[in-house]
Amino acid sequence: MPTYPIVVITGATSGLGQLVAIELAKRDTHLVLTARSKNRAETTRKIIKDFAPKTEIDFFFGDLSLMEDVRRVGNEIKAAYPKINALVNNAGLHAFEQRITSEGFAEMIAVNYLAPWLLTHTLQQSLVKSGNARIVNVASEASRNHGELKLPEDLTNTSTFTARGSSALYGKTKLFEIMFTRELARQLSGTGVTVNALNPGFNVTGLGRELWFASILERILKFLHIGDPRKGAEIIIRLVVEPQYHGVTGEYFNVGTGAPIVPVYPGGDITMQNKLWNVTKELLQQRGFIK
Repeated sequence: MPTYPIVVITGATSGLGQLVAIELAKRDTHLVLTARSKNRAETTRKIIKDFAPKTEIDFFFGDLSLMEDVRRVGNEIKAAYPKINALVNNAGLHAFEQRITSEGFAEMIAVNYLAPWLLTHTLQQSLVKSGNARIVNVASEASRNHGELKLPEDLTNTSTFTARGSSALYGKTKLFEIMFTRELARQLSGTGVTVNALNPGFNVTGLGRELWFASILERILKFLHIGDPRKGAEIIIRLVVEPQYHGVTGEYFNVGTGAPIVPVYPGGDITMQNKLWNVTKELLQQRGFIK
C-alpha cells in the first residue's frame, strides 16, 4: 500500500484550516486534525470526503486553550504517528473581552501562542524522524500593533481589556508566534525540519465572530469580494508542499506573493526571540506541562 504524507492541522473544523485540509486532501495527504467538537469534526470529515473520498482523516479531541489538553493531544498524536511530515499551527482566537482559562492563562495567549509552542514541542521527535518535515505557523501583520512587550509578564498577564484594546493583545500573540518561529528554526538547524510563519492577510473566516455585527459584516465583505480566505489558505498550502520552500527556514512570508516580510521590531531581534523562548519554556516547566 502507498504511504501518504502525514500532516497535522489545528483549527481545521472551520475557516482557513478547513480550506487547507480540503486542498491537502486532494493531494493525497493523510490528515491528522484537532477539534473540540465531535459534531463539527464529523461535519468537516464529510466535507473533505466530498472532495477526496479516499482521504485518510483522523481526529484528536481537546481544547487548545488548556495546556493539559494540548499536551495530551500531542502525546496521543505522537504515539499514533512516529513520523509526521508537516505541522500547521493554524488555530487562532481574537477575543474581545478577557477570559481566563481554568489553568489561569489569558485565553488569547493560551490559544494563539502557548498552544502552538507546546504542541510543536510535544511533536518535535515525530517531525525530526520524518527527515524533512515542515512546521508552518499562521501569524499575522496584526503583529505590527502589539503594544509594549514585557517578558515574562506578558505570558501570565490576565488584565481586563475592552474590545478596542483587544487588538494590541491579539497582535502581541501573533508577534510572539513570529519570534517563536525564528528561534525554533535555529534550534532545529541541521535536523532537516524547517519552520516558517506567514501572514494570511485579512480573511472572512469567523475569527471576529464575537462581534455582534460579525455575520452582517461577513455578508457585506463577501459581496464586495474582500477577505477571501482562499488566498490565506493558498500561502499555507504552498509552505507545506511547494518545492521552492524546501530547506527554507526561519522566515515570515506574505499572502499572495509568497515573498518574505520583515517583521516589526522586536520580531527580528535574536536576543528577544531567545528570551521569549526561555521564559516560555520556564513557565511551562513550572506549571508541569513539560519536563
